[in-house]
Amino acid sequence: MVLDDAQWLDGASAVVLDQVARRLLDLLAAFPFHAEGEVIGEGLRERLPGLRLYPDGTATGRPSRSWPVPAAPWHDRCMVERVIAACDGAAKGNPGPAAWAYVVADSAGAPQRWQAGALGHSTNNVGELTALQQLLAATDPAAPLEVRLDSTYTRDAVTKWLVGWKRNDWKTAAGKPVANRELIQRIDALLEGRDVTFVYVPAHQVNGDPLNAIADKAASDAARTQEGAGGTAANLPVPDPAPSSSPRAGRPSSSSATKRSTSGGSRTLSARYAGTCPCARPYAKGDTITKVGNSWGHPQCAGAHA
Repeated sequence: MVLDDAQWLDGASAVVLDQVARRLLDLLAAFPFHAEGEVIGEGLRERLPGLRLYPDGTATGRPSRSWPVPAAPWHDRCMVERVIAACDGAAKGNPGPAAWAYVVADSAGAPQRWQAGALGHSTNNVGELTALQQLLAATDPAAPLEVRLDSTYTRDAVTKWLVGWKRNDWKTAAGKPVANRELIQRIDALLEGRDVTFVYVPAHQVNGDPLNAIADKAASDAARTQEGAGGTAANLPVPDPAPSSSPRAGRPSSSSATKRSTSGGSRTLSARYAGTCPCARPYAKGDTITKVGNSWGHPQCAGAHA
């Protein structure tokens, strides 16, 4: 088909044709059969006025019409970076008012978004499993995923016990039906073909994993209020300080990493990642921060939000 006969093509087909033409020109430039400055292809001349290809592979000229080049699709697997996340469940009474939550961070571990949901009257294990299911459903399956969680039950269910349960027709070694089977089956389906690493992190630790602390706080709040919530890095749940008055015998307390503010008596700590204070000014990783309202920020801003 002559390029000039393609006026009837729609926009999408024209884009494809333009890409093919550009590729052909690249191939022509790769073969040294033309003399320096030679004008080639009378048919191409009309579509690409003044086109000249040179021995060094360069060309001059421009298309006679402007066709947009589509951007690379968002799910291009060659460009997808690793995602770090944490998920957690909570139940006030176990069983009792329950909820789930997760937080998603970038490849450097900086939180980007979070989500929490209520479950009514349920157990902590249901909250933990639901949190993982919701996290897997909310993240790109093409991206390698690191999941941080403080539930050995959830970790072992999907990494150790699942194979045996499926082989045993969803019965435990004692011959009893597997608890929470439907949830685990949904998680199993979501894990199919994905690159997921599970990392166990202890809960409620001084200087513990910051993502786990955020997910824990979000799940606890949702269990208490029985209301869903979510947001971005601008409104992350503020974890409660971990108890540090009774360190394990024979081991030094890690609470020495925290400091006291000399201005207001509020607890301060070293920022684990960069963020933005409610005053709209940023703080860097390693800066001293304190609780400012329902967020974290500069110690000097705490009084204004008291």
